[in-house]
Amino acid sequence: MKVCVAEKPSVAKEIADIVGAKSRHDGYFEGNGYQVTWTYGHLCTLKEPHEYTDQWKQWTLRSLPMIPARFGIKLIPDRGIEKQFGIIESLMSKAEVVINCGDAGQEGELIQRWVMQKAACKCPVYRLWISSLTEESIREGFQNLKPQAEFDSLYYAGLSRAIGDWLLGMNATRLYTLKYGQNRQVLSIGRVQTPTLALIVNRQLEIEHFVPQPYWELKTVYRDTTFSVTKGRFQSEEEGKDFLQKIEGFPFTVTDVTTKQGKEAPPRLFDLTSLQVECNKKFSYSAENTLKIIQSLYEKKVTTYPRVDTTFLSDDIYPKVPGILAALVDYQPLTAPFQTGKIPKSKKVFDNSKVTDHHAIIPTNVKAVNLTTEERKVYDLVARRFIAAFYPDCLIANTTVLGEVNQIEFKATGKQILSPGWRIVFGKEEENSDENESTLPAFTKGETGPHTPSLAEKWTQPPKLYTEATLLRAMETAGKLVEDEELRDALKENGIGRPSTRAAIIETLFKRHYIRKERKNLIATQTGIELIGTIRDELLKSAELTGIWENKLRKIERNEYRAADFLEELKKMVGEIVLHVLSDNSGRITAATPPVEPPKKEAKKKAAAPAKPRKKKATKGDETQTPAPTDKQPLICPLCHKGEVIQGKAAYGCSRWREGCGFRLPFGENGQPLDEATLQQRIQEYKPNPNTENHE
Repeated sequence: MKVCVAEKPSVAKEIADIVGAKSRHDGYFEGNGYQVTWTYGHLCTLKEPHEYTDQWKQWTLRSLPMIPARFGIKLIPDRGIEKQFGIIESLMSKAEVVINCGDAGQEGELIQRWVMQKAACKCPVYRLWISSLTEESIREGFQNLKPQAEFDSLYYAGLSRAIGDWLLGMNATRLYTLKYGQNRQVLSIGRVQTPTLALIVNRQLEIEHFVPQPYWELKTVYRDTTFSVTKGRFQSEEEGKDFLQKIEGFPFTVTDVTTKQGKEAPPRLFDLTSLQVECNKKFSYSAENTLKIIQSLYEKKVTTYPRVDTTFLSDDIYPKVPGILAALVDYQPLTAPFQTGKIPKSKKVFDNSKVTDHHAIIPTNVKAVNLTTEERKVYDLVARRFIAAFYPDCLIANTTVLGEVNQIEFKATGKQILSPGWRIVFGKEEENSDENESTLPAFTKGETGPHTPSLAEKWTQPPKLYTEATLLRAMETAGKLVEDEELRDALKENGIGRPSTRAAIIETLFKRHYIRKERKNLIATQTGIELIGTIRDELLKSAELTGIWENKLRKIERNEYRAADFLEELKKMVGEIVLHVLSDNSGRITAATPPVEPPKKEAKKKAAAPAKPRKKKATKGDETQTPAPTDKQPLICPLCHKGEVIQGKAAYGCSRWREGCGFRLPFGENGQPLDEATLQQRIQEYKPNPNTENHE
């Protein structure tokens, strides 16, 4: 029997239909010689510190650094996961062949390998590698199954990333929490989240310390066209007035008119980051929301695999382009030119050297139906970008007009669209996207006439706060401000985080209350600012240095760097960080507080008296159901700082336990609830133990 393991039930159902496994069983499909089962994403995780040795159970500085001799994995404690793993383990124990049908990326490879390792899989394993969930793509993938060994380097890169995040996150989080957290909160440190926070904090401090400087601009208007003096800015008003006096009363003379024709290529196809940037700019979608939407479109088979960092297509996609364009029925007026003529094949679109595991995000040949409003908006971006890629360049004319007034030189520039080309696909929106572009009237060299000069005082402006769009770009280029697409491609190798994890990193910073959002702007909280200020070691907060680690992980993926060397470097670095922090005698960090909710408007009618809370029946592993008894203000959870302390059958917990908060405080020695004074004291003295936190 061939056992296929997909990453989620919906994908397993698609595969089962195609391979003929029509019979449904508990946890798998069967038929035609196949058994198709599934995981729920991560079933396994790295063991927690206390599972290696009892010495690491308590949070103490003397136990740091924690570096296991050998890392181990465990099942995530969940009854549903344990049941499904049991089914997978049983199927694998009898399998002739296992086919890894996990998500075709680094994380997907790691998820499946850990499950096979935990299940002690002994039979041959093959890999299904596909870029879309269409029937055509899945059938093609099964015809081209590859030995799993060909993807070992991908697994080693994912394993190195996970172990690296454990080493740095577990050690640095305990270290900074114990040293600076005042026993009041967890100070979460991560290989990616901390340098990302540093980008936001450093930008904010740069703005706060910015001292605006005045300058003056001299301009003149001739024939309804604004010309700027070529000398540039004046640093003093006196100098500006001196030049203004020199040109007042003298005629303006055109000294040169130059027009150069040029071309503008269509915009690049989307990778995940550029799609998240575009959706944040156009629709104010968060990076996480955009990822969820494009993932849903992928699972609905209408777009290709989303977690990609390339904007190119491989050559084997070219023959499929006509079918994809034909499926875009809602865009028929735009795709009509391709129904008869040959579709162009440009190196700016098709380049095998720029594609590794997956190509850019594009539509599939499945018609898009039953989409939500948000899905339709994102699909429209992807579809139009794909169509535009095959349109001709936009032809433009750049005009530069030079003028002179009493030997003082002026200049004006403008752009005229001669042939819109690909801009037709985006309509008026794209045509008017650049507010600084203007079409100049026809000027003749030597013409002269009156003009209206003016001297305006301006002030230098600080850099802008990060938005999610600009932060994603900064993460992609390790903090470097880069507009040129080719240069940005070169810097991607050293970007921090992966396209698939950057949205989660930003959300983690929100959850930790290290940052908050004002309109589109990202603002660092006092805790976030103090945390970055306290970290002395640049290795922990430098986007550039973290980018170097990411580069090494990519090299591991390409078999150009040894995973063992990467982990040895991290172990050495963790040891150095511990020594540096233990010798530091600086102050503590202000505890983070959740954002204050705006007061609700009073109801017009008097509210009814609240009903008495009804005790729920306790279930296994569920010890926190009713609020802790107190007539005063609710006690805030000392771990997440958001929920309320509630009383269970044998311990106190957090009201947000269903959302993942792991706070637990046992009753007294006699097994009875604590009196209020003792409870408050125990909460103040509570030392958190967040072993399940994401430390990337």
